[in-house]
Amino acid sequence: MHVFLTLMRRELGTFFVSLTGYVIISGVALLSGLSFCVLIRQMGGSGYQLPVTELFFQSPMFWFTLLIANAVITMRLYAHEKYSGTYETLMTTPVSDLQVVSSKFAAAWVFYMIMWLPFLGCCYIIQHYAKQAGALDTGVLLSTFTGIGLFGAFFISFGGFASALTVSQMVAAMLSLLMGLALFALSYVSGPAFSSGNWQEQVLSRFSLFEQMQEFAHGVIDTRSVLLLLSLTFFFLFLTLRAVESRRWK
Repeated sequence: MHVFLTLMRRELGTFFVSLTGYVIISGVALLSGLSFCVLIRQMGGSGYQLPVTELFFQSPMFWFTLLIANAVITMRLYAHEKYSGTYETLMTTPVSDLQVVSSKFAAAWVFYMIMWLPFLGCCYIIQHYAKQAGALDTGVLLSTFTGIGLFGAFFISFGGFASALTVSQMVAAMLSLLMGLALFALSYVSGPAFSSGNWQEQVLSRFSLFEQMQEFAHGVIDTRSVLLLLSLTFFFLFLTLRAVESRRWK
């Protein structure tokens, strides 16, 4: 555990010793603020029955932010160290491959969750000035951040896998973006508009990321969505571990 925490602290610190981490957080705060401004303009003086969190996640801004931020966060996890030459130094220290993979994933996920903290400020502003009753509902916020955390873990896991496959950060970012776009295409195809009611469509509908995030933002935690996202996360972490261990075969 001591080795894991040391590696995680080292990896997390790299986001804040350079401008990268601050630029990501500032960019997400800006995009979230702009999205909430658009929501306030659309709401006008009329009331809404939906929580403001669900209105926010109905817009494409969340998915755009998630896709871009994930690529930027994960592209350097392994590729940068391979390019700079510190990767071999790290792997020759008395640490296991599992500790390296788990610590890098945990550090990226913690930074990802920190990145979304300005979202709470936007909710507070709407609660304070617009009297939106559901903006700071504890249950809805807990469910929303559960969804944000689960989707972030999933995206970071395959982003880390993409970074472990190459020595180029740009290639890693492009692979992550392509995988994310493929998931969005699958979510679009598996949406309710394309459902015919048979069991194949029902199974495919569980891969609709849009519908799952809507449920989390509405205050509903579906165990099927939780298990699916966790399973996919561990699957890509397993692939990342195998990619890291592949250096021994060369």
